[in-house]
Amino acid sequence: MCGRYSLTTPPEAMYQLFGLKELVNLAPRYNIAPSQSVPVVRIGDAGREMAMMRWGLIPSWSKDTSFAAKTINARAETVAEKPSFRKAFKSSRCLIPADGYYEWVKGPDGKQPWLFQRADKGVMAFAGLWDRWVSTEDGEVVDSCSIIVRSAGEFTQALHHRMPVITPPDQFSTWLGEGANDMEAVQRIMDDATDEGMTVHAVSKLVNAPRNDVPACLEPIELSGELPDELLASGNNDTPDADEGGEDEPPAQGSLF
Repeated sequence: MCGRYSLTTPPEAMYQLFGLKELVNLAPRYNIAPSQSVPVVRIGDAGREMAMMRWGLIPSWSKDTSFAAKTINARAETVAEKPSFRKAFKSSRCLIPADGYYEWVKGPDGKQPWLFQRADKGVMAFAGLWDRWVSTEDGEVVDSCSIIVRSAGEFTQALHHRMPVITPPDQFSTWLGEGANDMEAVQRIMDDATDEGMTVHAVSKLVNAPRNDVPACLEPIELSGELPDELLASGNNDTPDADEGGEDEPPAQGSLF
């Protein structure tokens, strides 16, 4: 299980979009990978706050942190039932900011990465869950998170059968559980999630290696071959140099979801 996404949006823009009380200083990230620390919007003691969490949810009842390798994603269809997620789904939902995410498709030269973004390159809010794990041995506290995914929309399914649940801004309060915790409304957010307004382009295999957290990961490249027309229509810039680390193997499952 593996996945990658980006977050390069200036903190000021996220401060306004998410209605935060404090501005958090974040460096641009071009190739975020599982187990890394990621920014998450949740409800804290004083309202909405941004916190850093490990990507890969560790349930509070887990014996150790190794559980996180299995839980970078939660399926919308079963999140309310799975022991790993059901408690967090009821009471610890969060929003995970991103402005792009990667998918891989098999081609004649191996797995080719593609980058999904909004047409305006703006920030998206992935529907997420979080939990707090405390070590019984030394008291270590780890806050961790998972991205909720569902069946792909009409645009995404040309490339992959799953996509993240992207939460509309007018539904942030409902998802976070501010005020009444309306679980029927929460379910509708997942059911109604769409990929309208998304774009996609091929990118360099630089992104295959998590150590390559650089702007070149986002740059479009030109491809040819037998791929869906709507995917081939984008990507027309120069390919990053191959000697910059792009020959590493892509994620084993070729997908964030």
